Amino acid sequence: MKKKFKVKKGDTVVVIAGKDKGKSGSITSMITAKDRVIVSGINIVKRHRKATQENPGKIEEIEASIHISNISHIDPDTGKPTRVKYDFKDGIKKRVSVISGSLLDK
Repeated sequence: MKKKFKVKKGDTVVVIAGKDKGKSGSITSMITAKDRVIVSGINIVKRHRKATQENPGKIEEIEASIHISNISHIDPDTGKPTRVKYDFKDGIKKRVSVISGSLLDK
């Protein structure tokens, strides 16, 4: 059965636990099988790439995944971390911030 998450690709989130606690960014991709997301500018790690004939070896910095429980939505009005609730208006399901009641969907 497919899992359901309250975050989507493109959402602005803040890290609430871990080495990057307090930093914010937008979700660039989701790994739903492992409950993880990749957030732009968060959890930067170094990867050592082996040299080939085409290009020399290098050390590149990439964004590693972070568990979905360590992030939270940012409220559009206050800028603070918030939970998400669902609201039905005119038969359409929308994501709403618990703190201010503002829409999280664009």
